[in-house]
Amino acid sequence: MQTLMQTDTLVTAEAWRKEGRKVALATVVETWGSAPRPVGSHLVIDEAGNFEGSVSGGCVEGAVVGEALEVIGAGEPRMLEFGVADETAWRVGLSCGGKIKVFVEPVS
Repeated sequence: MQTLMQTDTLVTAEAWRKEGRKVALATVVETWGSAPRPVGSHLVIDEAGNFEGSVSGGCVEGAVVGEALEVIGAGEPRMLEFGVADETAWRVGLSCGGKIKVFVEPVS
């Protein structure tokens, strides 16, 4: 089922681009410890803040959407890290002890 969700998310990214939307793709590239989503999970975001898919859940996804909007505006990718050692861990929802790295890139 995960493969289907990832494929659907990538299909959504392609469809949104064909509609003329500006789009960013967020991908989980590394996890450590307890992480809600595995490496390879995707979240697609458009310039209006619409999104589909999942890279973590909870407040982490809100933070990723916010960063993705900046990536769309600047056209430059960025690597995001969320984890229990980070002072934002409780705020963004990774108080479970895990870490994740999420790569966010504009889709052209």
